[in-house]
Amino acid sequence: MSRPPAPPRELRPYLGELVDRTRAVCGPRLVSVLAVGSVALGDYRHGRSDVDVTVVVDGSLPRRALPELAGALAHPALPCPAAGLELVVYPAAFAARPSGGAGYLLDLNTGPSLPERAAYDPGVGPAFWYVLDRSIAHQCGLPLFGAPVRGVIAAPGRSAVLAALRASVREHAEGEGHVADNRVLNGCRSAVYCRTGHWFAKRAAAEAVAAAEPDFRPLITDALRSFARPREAAPALPAAAVGDFLGWVAGQVDAAAGTGGGPGVP
Repeated sequence: MSRPPAPPRELRPYLGELVDRTRAVCGPRLVSVLAVGSVALGDYRHGRSDVDVTVVVDGSLPRRALPELAGALAHPALPCPAAGLELVVYPAAFAARPSGGAGYLLDLNTGPSLPERAAYDPGVGPAFWYVLDRSIAHQCGLPLFGAPVRGVIAAPGRSAVLAALRASVREHAEGEGHVADNRVLNGCRSAVYCRTGHWFAKRAAAEAVAAAEPDFRPLITDALRSFARPREAAPALPAAAVGDFLGWVAGQVDAAAGTGGGPGVP
């Protein structure tokens, strides 16, 4: 497997300061800091993408350190140059075993384009986002500090990932709180994962689906054009076409869950 890319130049000072602040709060109980998501997949778009970071800590970290860490990393105390920061802290014992649960100690959303959120209870809300993030992290997480990813993040089982993908597609089909182009491109990435068992960047996955599924090519082309623009300037996409596409993606996920693979994507 090829080595993960270096962080984009626009993010390097920010990620360095994020690591320094995390080390200052967590001290010797900090195990690893990893860039995941678009940064790790080599598809970060400055001004559009979020920065996704996974932090792994020793289970003996005092719980009072978690709000302190959230405060130290929150925008604008630490100005986020991206659309937002999505940071999740896991205890090492949980992260090291395959799981279909959320399992986090802290889930922090912050930044200029994200609603502020600091959550500490993994039992509240759906778990699927965390399962997908850990699956991507295991494949290609980019180490920023500490132990390498394969030593700290276990890959969730395929059945857990497919269940998480089904929940993700369901949420994107509802549409609330999601930019239309991202709903389409996440659907492309889900479909390609079902076929290959491998995570691809959104644009690469979209190109693969567009090549294999000509009926969806106009919608995917429009989604890619929209994705090149700032989030606030993203145009609307036809709701019926997006719904039909996500229905097809759901079928791909169901087929993969039932047969171990889905047709239609090379």
